[in-house]
Amino acid sequence: MSRPSRNVLAAAPLGRALAALLAVAAVSAFAAGGAKAAPLRPDPHGVTEGRGTLPPWPAPADASAAVAAAGLQMLPSEGVVQHTHTHLDVLVDGRPVSVPAAIGIDGPRRRISPLHTHDTSGIIHVESPRRAVFTLGQFMAEWRVPLDAHRIGGLHEGAGRHLTAYVNGRRAPGNPAALVLRGHDEIALVFGRDTDHRKVPKSYAWPSGL
Repeated sequence: MSRPSRNVLAAAPLGRALAALLAVAAVSAFAAGGAKAAPLRPDPHGVTEGRGTLPPWPAPADASAAVAAAGLQMLPSEGVVQHTHTHLDVLVDGRPVSVPAAIGIDGPRRRISPLHTHDTSGIIHVESPRRAVFTLGQFMAEWRVPLDAHRIGGLHEGAGRHLTAYVNGRRAPGNPAALVLRGHDEIALVFGRDTDHRKVPKSYAWPSGL
């Protein structure tokens, strides 16, 4: 879906407005990106080591290192061959956890990942120079927040609390790290007790142009 062109690196909090971006370069195949993930299969890029802390989880200080950990390569500018958006909500004990801006954006090095965020809206931008299957596990690896069927960050199942993933309001069984990022899907990661009375979002009010 088309939208006005803009300098995405300038939108990152770490960088100043740049006069121009480099042209899209030919990019070699993303490491380990060929296998299609499915909700019931482990995701090869799911991070198991990283921040074992409690929320909130800020964006990593070294975006390029985090992107490499996700098995992806940084680009000189946004890709245009595959261009979709997925929305992510994270709820812990009924309270929303902010998804930070500038995940996957390295302002000082003027590089950007095909998976990134521009703001704290929870919109994951998928902007790649080639078609590929991208997963929630890759994005969480870029965020450096561990995710599997039983934990998110430093939160582990137990004492009546558990992690449940939803896609468009429907429960998604298996490892949430393996969920494929599809255009205009609403993904919710909900950690807490069944007695928590926070409504799980079924959709997202997309801004015009996305």
